[in-house]
Amino acid sequence: MFFSRRIKEGCQLTPKYSFGLVVSVTEYYRRIDALNSEDLRSLCKRLQITTKEEVNSKHMVKSDPEPESFRPSLNEPSVLLQPDQIEKLAKHLPPRTIGYPWSLAFSTSKHGMSIKSLYRAMQAQDSPVLMVIKDSDGELFGALASEPFKVSDGFYGTGETFVFTFCPEFKVFKWTGDNMFFIKGDMDSLAFGGGGGEFGLWLDGDLYHGRTHSCKTFGNPMLSKTEDFYVQDIEIWAFE
Repeated sequence: MFFSRRIKEGCQLTPKYSFGLVVSVTEYYRRIDALNSEDLRSLCKRLQITTKEEVNSKHMVKSDPEPESFRPSLNEPSVLLQPDQIEKLAKHLPPRTIGYPWSLAFSTSKHGMSIKSLYRAMQAQDSPVLMVIKDSDGELFGALASEPFKVSDGFYGTGETFVFTFCPEFKVFKWTGDNMFFIKGDMDSLAFGGGGGEFGLWLDGDLYHGRTHSCKTFGNPMLSKTEDFYVQDIEIWAFE
């Protein structure tokens, strides 16, 4: 009688024509282990005590698979970015860029170290643009601009804009919401972020000398090893 009563308490017998009691895996094994018998484990299965996972398996219900790594196609190889770095950046791009190939819109190796050439190359663009900078120390960092670079009276852009660095490891710094100092361009400089009199990232008109500082717009630290840096190369990628 004790044995019969323990079966009823642990297994909760089901009606003949029911589909069985559905319990969690933890509860399933708690009840089985409480009976302290391997033989009763099989008995409870015959009595139709079923785990949720078994039900899902029978009905072909599967959990969502891990998303595959997104590797965008480039219209030509990047001189600055390795495939794994491209993949890391791609995960943080605005949704409206997903699915579009990366197109090299400007590079200092092709177009020269001139902000005028940069603005000229941007005139044909209408998508966000990704600026990648390699400095004289070999460090990589840059910014994603919500719209192509242009000469402006004040700051422009949206909260899609962010700055990033691979120095010493990959980090992205997105809009904090503290201000709207996203992008500012003139014929003498190009800047990202602001607040407190400092830019998050700044380049001079020759695209040779730059400066990086913490700023309220993105809440970033310095993006390079030092506050002042010298540019070795720049690539700007569009998405179209």
